[in-house]
Amino acid sequence: MKLMQAINATILISFLLLEAAYSAHHAVADEIPRHPNIVIVLVDDMGYGDPRCFNPDSKIATPNIDAIAAAGMSFTDAHAAGPLCHLSRYGLITGRYPFRADPGKWATQPTIDDNQMTIANFLQIAGYQTAMVGKWHLGFHENGYDNPLTGGPIHRGFETFFGIRASTDIPPYFYIRGDRAVSPPSNYIEARNTEGWSKIQGEFWRAGGIAPDLQLKDVLPRFTEEALAVIRTSAAVPKAERRPLMLYLAYPAPHTPWLPSEQFVGKSGAGMYGDFVMMVDDQVGRITRALEATGIADETLLVFTSDNGPTWYDVDHKRFGHDSSGGFRGMKSDAWEAGHRVPFIVRWPDVVKPGTKSTSTINFVDLMATFADVVKRELPNGAGPDSYSFYPVLTSDVPSDQRIRGDLIIQSGGGLMTLRHGDWKLIDGLGSGGFSEPRKLKPEPGGPTGQLYNLASDPAEEHNVYLEHPDVVARLKNRMQQIQAADSHRLMP
Repeated sequence: MKLMQAINATILISFLLLEAAYSAHHAVADEIPRHPNIVIVLVDDMGYGDPRCFNPDSKIATPNIDAIAAAGMSFTDAHAAGPLCHLSRYGLITGRYPFRADPGKWATQPTIDDNQMTIANFLQIAGYQTAMVGKWHLGFHENGYDNPLTGGPIHRGFETFFGIRASTDIPPYFYIRGDRAVSPPSNYIEARNTEGWSKIQGEFWRAGGIAPDLQLKDVLPRFTEEALAVIRTSAAVPKAERRPLMLYLAYPAPHTPWLPSEQFVGKSGAGMYGDFVMMVDDQVGRITRALEATGIADETLLVFTSDNGPTWYDVDHKRFGHDSSGGFRGMKSDAWEAGHRVPFIVRWPDVVKPGTKSTSTINFVDLMATFADVVKRELPNGAGPDSYSFYPVLTSDVPSDQRIRGDLIIQSGGGLMTLRHGDWKLIDGLGSGGFSEPRKLKPEPGGPTGQLYNLASDPAEEHNVYLEHPDVVARLKNRMQQIQAADSHRLMP
């Protein structure tokens, strides 16, 4: 423990010295404009086709998310860092592709190294108050729940944290404040499933330990209350003394278990899932209204997005007439588009033009470099190695369809690697590589060994043209290998 504290202190001192040197070269403190508050609202397993601002035919009313889109910029080609919870969160927090690390070890240890800079570290050095509420899913050092849980948010740049270790269907279930369990998971809860849905849908949760003070149906609104307290406390500080706020609110919904409160039951056209999405939208609305009520909305950069695609099968689409994937192929965990293409909105009054759309390809890892531009600070060496800034798109300094990154690489839940370059998309195997069937296919004699799609002409990935364009396949394979072998994508030629 003492060794970890010493390492963290050394890292922080190094970053502070770098920041001081940078500031001395660029401006004195009173010449630096006040930075905006930054609020990231990350929902869990919401499909691209769920919010009506991305899919007008959605069977789910999402007025609060739609209002954010009406006041901001919607990105129609935005991607999670990976198509699963822990993968996407790793990329968002570090600006580093998750395939470069071992995020699968989250159940037993932290997945972010002690010396890895996070967006929270970076913004804290830039003068921000940093807070996190919600689902971490990036691991702790766990040594009994009466002992500190180290390696989590408050050891990775967040000054305060209230949340849970993972999803609300993965035990043990207990709240954490700072680095301590609020109450240990000393009780036991039986597993649950819902008739009429797959085994990973509905009111699904796994059996295990649960804290006496936690009920699964209350977790979502509890996180909203905690986030509201952070916002109100920050806004109550006199403006001259107030640090800008960086709040990362990671909701664990509409991930399973689907537990809509009574006022939303039966209100959507997409069953209990749609009802739960409506409840999530309502909670998002509580956050945006609090920003307005405290008078800080106009000085806040708000990001809304989802961590990956939905848990929504073709049979669900046919049953309800609701396309949670928004016309794209697949679902959560897949290499196909619906696994990782997500709704993504940025609202920033007086900077981002209201009601605008961007077709620029962006990824969660790009938040690190974008925030660096927002606060006018250079990223230290090694920070955000795969991050590209889309700040010029937000400010309209470049066209909304400007290509920000040369290419994008994503690993599916089952391990298939995907490279996106312009309109081309290469998948280094056959099948979904995730939850959709077929998950994995063996190549047939003389057949393709991978998948190649042109998303401009075939956004639904219906036509595998792997054999028709061997030159494109060879070029993209080579590029994929280069990125995988390099320590930093951002600094590659």
